[in-house]
Amino acid sequence: MDVVLVEPEIPHNSGCAGRLTAALGVRLHLVEPLGFVLEDRYLKRAGLDYWSQVDLTVHPDLATCWAHLAAGSERPLEDRIQLFSARGGTSLFEATFAPDDVLVFGSESKGLADAVLEAFPDRHVYLPIRPGIRSLNLANTVAVGLYHALWKSGSPLPDNDGTHEPPADRDAQPADIARRTGPAD
Repeated sequence: MDVVLVEPEIPHNSGCAGRLTAALGVRLHLVEPLGFVLEDRYLKRAGLDYWSQVDLTVHPDLATCWAHLAAGSERPLEDRIQLFSARGGTSLFEATFAPDDVLVFGSESKGLADAVLEAFPDRHVYLPIRPGIRSLNLANTVAVGLYHALWKSGSPLPDNDGTHEPPADRDAQPADIARRTGPAD
């Protein structure tokens, strides 16, 4: 499973997503422009010392991200996309998920662009919230969405026996571990 954050703005939310994806063994993709630099101390802090365990790829734009993800599975990308939006679709708790799905989340202030939502009209997923609440925090949405998608897809969840082993490279920075894609990728 892959998590894609499209044009994230707040380093703390992306750092939390990094820590979560490390904990679950899921790939994280950030689509530029970012509202922060990978050297941001708040990004590093939110991910703690787990950055060396994050499978992070940074893409210059969404088209490059789509091309990269399409090459990674036998299933067509349009069948794997799950666009998380506060503006309707299928409830997270009624949606179906597969182990190679791509969970896509928009920026904190704008969400996903209309063009992205219109490109995949039957692939919208929302978390139920009360009327009058605009949206949920991005980091919270990623956490709830990813755990539920993994569980619903039948993907194995990590076995947590309560022990903790510090990572070998505790000082890794997000900028140190990120792979970058480009038009030739």
